[in-house]
Amino acid sequence: MAADMTALLDDLAAEHADLDALVAGRDLDAPSAAAGWTVGDCLGHLWFFDREATTALVDPAAFEAGLQRVAADPDGYMAAHLDEARAIGTALPAHARATRAALLDALAAADPAAKVPWYGPPMSPASFATARLMEYWAHGQDIADGLGLTRTPSDRLRHVCHLGVRTRGFSFAVRGLAVPDGDVRVELTGPSGDAWTWGDAAAPDRVTGTALDFALVVTQRRLAGDTALAVEGESAREWMSVAQAFAGGPTTTDPSRHELARG
Repeated sequence: MAADMTALLDDLAAEHADLDALVAGRDLDAPSAAAGWTVGDCLGHLWFFDREATTALVDPAAFEAGLQRVAADPDGYMAAHLDEARAIGTALPAHARATRAALLDALAAADPAAKVPWYGPPMSPASFATARLMEYWAHGQDIADGLGLTRTPSDRLRHVCHLGVRTRGFSFAVRGLAVPDGDVRVELTGPSGDAWTWGDAAAPDRVTGTALDFALVVTQRRLAGDTALAVEGESAREWMSVAQAFAGGPTTTDPSRHELARG
């Protein structure tokens, strides 16, 4: 396994451990900041899609066959997946840890050149792992916000921010919109003080600020106007208004209650 994939999977495992620490000893029935979801629902959502992710890696045909059920009734599918997780009851945290371990093993064994099917476009195993890390971080934020806790950001946010930049085109396309012409320069300060940049340094449109604020916006956990991000230029403003780093249909940020990141 390539060194960069090993480091990525180490970061994913660390995100798993952070979530475990966040929910340890907590009431799983307490409300999260994801509208209508409890802390346990967030954990169950991650468990369910970790299981589906493992299937996508080890048996792509079986996963793709299941997509027909999603297409036929996406709302019913989302409701049913929570019912399945809730039925596990107090054993859910243990189930979730076992499923995560299986996913990490499947990612480690995957052909790095493979394309893994998912609810959006197929992805490389590295992009797939990055997407799972983003989901853990985002739903961890839902849990922390719901419990009134403040998390200490880590440099693992670089993965979330990179995915946020990579999904700029998707954020428009999923809404049936054309991507505005020109590049957007992104200049962020990571939790350790490092400068993280993407895009043409000469681009007049730019987003500048902390990695945490950018990650909160592209995962739709905060509105850009409620952060300290500096957003310059019409293309940058349009992007920040629709930014969506996760797969699924288009959603928007509710300024008082989070919309749900799907999958």
